[in-house]
Amino acid sequence: MLMVLGWMRKTRSEGKSGVRGVFERIAGALERMAPAPLEVPDFSGEAFVWRTAPDRLEPVARVARVDLSLLVGVNRSRDTLLENTRHFAAGLPANNALLWGARGMGKSSLVKAVHAFVHAEGFDLKLVEISREDLPSVGRLLAVLRASQARFILFCDDLSFSHDDQHYKSLKAILDGGIEGRPENVLFYATSNRRHLMPREMIENETQAAINSTEAVEEKVSLSDRFGLWLGFHPCTQDEYLAMIDGYCAAHGVVIEPARLRAEAIEWQATRGSRSGRVAWQFFCDLAAREGICVSG
Repeated sequence: MLMVLGWMRKTRSEGKSGVRGVFERIAGALERMAPAPLEVPDFSGEAFVWRTAPDRLEPVARVARVDLSLLVGVNRSRDTLLENTRHFAAGLPANNALLWGARGMGKSSLVKAVHAFVHAEGFDLKLVEISREDLPSVGRLLAVLRASQARFILFCDDLSFSHDDQHYKSLKAILDGGIEGRPENVLFYATSNRRHLMPREMIENETQAAINSTEAVEEKVSLSDRFGLWLGFHPCTQDEYLAMIDGYCAAHGVVIEPARLRAEAIEWQATRGSRSGRVAWQFFCDLAAREGICVSG
């Protein structure tokens, strides 16, 4: 602003033509500062990562995921998300989905596995991952995706917001789409450990500090309400935990005496103090290494 005022004083004696020159220079500077227009990407791949500075969609040569059949203990969420994704891929109405709940229970794995399953059925369905920090740029990304004939699942993993975080307002633009509306070829899936995407103490602080506590809380909680699907993930039972390990062993050809497998698996989860799909995979990786078997994932 001080620079602009300096230019204005310098050119005041020059009349309208001088002022016009100042604004032309300002316009040129703003144009140079603006992000360069994103060229239409090659959407021949099936998965991409959205990057900024500069804006670009980077293709992912190999997506880190597990087969849908290996996700045990999440049958209801699996079937619901799979049906919703099939509807979307077929051009039918579908809902944005929030997968929330216990850590390590396969929320992000389910999104990637469902995408792979539906894509393998012959649908031109793309997966685009966007980080929480890049949510303010989502308007530019949607403009690119809107122009494509393909259909896209926009995926944000481990989504949450702190008390001073304004990124949630950008997320509302994804879910509601503003005056243009969300592109009909874009669906949004997110995972979070929090059902309302914000810590409980944040909501409680809003209640105590606001003039109208109800309105303050409603603004924050209304964000998660914009997801048509809420899929909850809860800590698994011991039987489910052991079934996950059995599934990994069968898929990768690891043969071990059942009693030994059960004893070692239970000891492993006891030392970790928790049971989850992630803990089951970590135990299996350790087991496969001791058996001299290479696995990927």
